[in-house]
Amino acid sequence: MPSLGGLIAPRRLGRDFRWLLASSWTSNIGDGIALSAAPLLIASLTSSPLLVAAGAMMQFLPWLLFGLLAASIADHHDRRRLVMIANGSRAVVVTGLVVFLATGQVTVWIVLAAALLYGTAEVFADSAGSTLLPMLVRPADLGVGNARLQAGFLVGNQLAGPPLGAFLFAVGSFWPFLVQILCVSLAVVLIARIAHTPVPPKSAPVGGAKVHPIREGLQWLRGNAPVRTLVLIILVFNVTWAAPWGILVLYATEHLGMGAVGFGALTTASAIGGLVGTFSFGWLERHVSFATLMRVCLTLEVFMHLGFALTTSPAIAFAIMFGFGAYAFIWGTISTTVRQRLVPLELQGRIASVNMVGVFGGLVIGQFLGGLIAQTWGLTAPWWFAFGGSAVTLVLVWRSISHIAAARPVIGDDAASPETPGHPADQSNEP
Repeated sequence: MPSLGGLIAPRRLGRDFRWLLASSWTSNIGDGIALSAAPLLIASLTSSPLLVAAGAMMQFLPWLLFGLLAASIADHHDRRRLVMIANGSRAVVVTGLVVFLATGQVTVWIVLAAALLYGTAEVFADSAGSTLLPMLVRPADLGVGNARLQAGFLVGNQLAGPPLGAFLFAVGSFWPFLVQILCVSLAVVLIARIAHTPVPPKSAPVGGAKVHPIREGLQWLRGNAPVRTLVLIILVFNVTWAAPWGILVLYATEHLGMGAVGFGALTTASAIGGLVGTFSFGWLERHVSFATLMRVCLTLEVFMHLGFALTTSPAIAFAIMFGFGAYAFIWGTISTTVRQRLVPLELQGRIASVNMVGVFGGLVIGQFLGGLIAQTWGLTAPWWFAFGGSAVTLVLVWRSISHIAAARPVIGDDAASPETPGHPADQSNEP
């Protein structure tokens, strides 16, 4: 019978995958602490819904400014070293914020500036980090590897981190950020244990002519309909998702009558559901087609928005958040796995970054709209906007989902095999 460690990180995935997993989990604990502490800090400095939403928006805006550049750098340099440098920079930024907090000199503008700088470093960390898994495991194991990384995100970023961050914030405003510094620094040490990752091979010039690296990635994406459509779906659904999420702290504390700890617990409910969904991914991958799973996930998101728009009960909100976590992280695992199987290794960074530009571009647009809508029509109005927008989008992309899920992988030696993400019987089994 396999040990607990073997169940979490199967031996076949290798030693380097375990170091990657440990680093990711540790970093996610620190980020999860800030997930609740940062909005609470901003809300303690201002009551403006627009400024509260701007806190998250400033962290995501760098993806629009530097996302493609960071990806191009990741595709031409040692990706492990880039992650180490970027995470070290994140620790330095948070250290500066702690100094302002400890001396009592912090303002909402200082917090927003710190969020912008932290988000910029995170762009480079995530652009390089997202490409490491396909370099460490076989294409057939990408689903399992992504599920384990998603589980770490859920445990650290969503389950353990937010309530701990809210508790530490209640003790003292600088304590959660001090713990975040320790977690991110430890993540740098852990990822340093990975064996040196080679610089990805350069792709052949298109038509014999040298093409700018960023343009090369965009040209590939334009010619690959499944990945292109997936990026567009993620962009639009993140606009509708982010509109109410940007003011969630106000919705939870004022509309639902929860305190700071209650707000952190609301996020934790989604993490518990996410753990259920993520650890059931292996069974789902073997028994249900990716197309069906993707449609179910997006449909549930439409109804989640409607439920939040209608309810005033914290108990119902907790139940909705549990369901949200269950399907959202199944969707995340599927979409990441499909993309990684379709994209050549030398383009992984650039295509992943275009995807992340879509993710965070949607978040920036959605949170800005959500702040304006909430300030004009109240705290439930962004949920109605999200419900209507996501419902219309789902109708438009319903048929395209089949083409995305059935696309043939083109990574490595498995490129010519009959394996397809849309046929779960062909996937590798969980241990």
